[in-house]
Order: sequence, then C-alpha cells, then structure tokens
Amino acid sequence: MIKDLSIGRYIHRDSILHRLDPRVKVILFALYMTTVFLLTTPVGMLVSFVGIACVCLLSKIPVREIIKSVRPIVFLMIFIFIINMLTIRSGKTLFSFWIINITDGGILRASLMALRLFLLIVSTSILLSLTTTPLKMADALESLFGPLKKIRVPVHEMAMMMSIALRFIPTLVEETDKIMKAQASRGAEYDTGNIFVRARGYASVLVPLFVSSFKRAEELAIAMDARCYRGGEGRTKLHPLKMLASDLFWLLLLSVMAFIPVFIDFLMKIR
Repeated sequence: MIKDLSIGRYIHRDSILHRLDPRVKVILFALYMTTVFLLTTPVGMLVSFVGIACVCLLSKIPVREIIKSVRPIVFLMIFIFIINMLTIRSGKTLFSFWIINITDGGILRASLMALRLFLLIVSTSILLSLTTTPLKMADALESLFGPLKKIRVPVHEMAMMMSIALRFIPTLVEETDKIMKAQASRGAEYDTGNIFVRARGYASVLVPLFVSSFKRAEELAIAMDARCYRGGEGRTKLHPLKMLASDLFWLLLLSVMAFIPVFIDFLMKIR
C-alpha cells in the first residue's frame, strides 16, 4: 500500500488539465476545498462528486491511478464513518443496544463526512499531484505568494523546500519499500505477531531510512552549493509562467462548476 501514495507522483498525459497553468490549478483546488466544506446535503455532495468526476475525465488519468490515490485513506474513511455514526444521534433510531444508538441522521452525517474526505483526496491528487510536476507547483506557489516578499517573507526558499520535499517523496517511498523487503528477508515481521513484534519490525526500517534520507540531503546540499545557489535573489527562470486566455477560460468554467453544488445545496436547505 505504501506504493499507492500519490503525493509527488506525476503522470504525464496530453490533457487540458496538464496544459493548464499551475497557478490556476492551485486556485481551483482552494475553491473546491472550500465548496466541499460548505456542502451539508446529499444532493449537493453528489453534484460535487459529478463535478470532480468531470475534472478527472479532463485529466485523462486512468481510473486505477485515481483509485490508488484513495486506497491509503480507506481505513480513515471507514473510521470517520463509524465514529460519526455512533456519536451523532439525530433523527429516527434504527438500532439501539446498551450505549450504542444508531440513527438515520447519524448514518447520513457519517456518509457525508466520508464522502467529503474522498472528494478532498481526489481533488488534491488530480489538481496538485498527478497532473502537475513538483517544479511547476513550486513556481505556482512562489508566483501566487509573491506579494509577501514585500514584507520579507522568504517565498522562494519556502517554494524551493516544498519542491524538494515533493520531488523526494516517491524516492523515499521506493526506498522504504526496498528496506522493508530486505528486512523481511532477514526475519522482520510487519503483519504478524503482537504490537511489540510489529513495532520492532518497523524500527528496523526507520533507522536505515533516516540514514539514507540524511545522506541524500547532504548530497543535495553539496550539489546546490557547487552550483552557487544563494536563494531567490536575482534568479531567473528557464520557463516562466504565462497566463493564457485559455487558462482564464478554464478557471472561470471550473470555478462555476465548483460553486454550482453550493447553490444547489442552498436551494435544498430553504425548501
């Protein structure tokens, strides 16, 4: 399952979403995230789900890759569903035993919470990870937060750190998988035994992983120093970001799609 992490993993496709300016995708992600948290009815949430599905079609990312990005948080979705179902006691009682009281309102609220988390993960994967390289994402954030340079916020350095972190996440995931397989061949147990046996098995992974990470960080620092990197002052870009008319068109269209579920949700509540 560790290989299923979509953070920092870019899939190249010739699609509208891949060609879109990364600044537009960051803005769209912020809009989608805001609208998803504003939705409180099943109809509005389902309309938002349809909107995210349309965005997935525009990206031309295979469905199996999108499912991979959601698979690591399935347990969290189930946990959130169960907790909300057991703690929210509004509506008609469907089942009652001792301190357990399950209501139709609790099931509805739990389903909405799980679906909200699902939509957030899918939108993050589609807009910020699978269709955008870490370098473009860093350039987009540096451009959007550029005005903060006026108050001496190190925007370039922060964007550079984020870019490096995203770039090395897939490398660390691959390194972790190799270490786990190597330690498993030496008798380490990850899925069997009690909690102490499993903890000892994972401890045998963390030590070599930390050593490898520090070694990579040192090599990267030496390489950057050898290339005379001194921060963002006076630096230029090989491929500067340019906002095209098509980018503004898709920004407007997808923004409207993001707020349609909120409007429908509002109409459902005032009925």
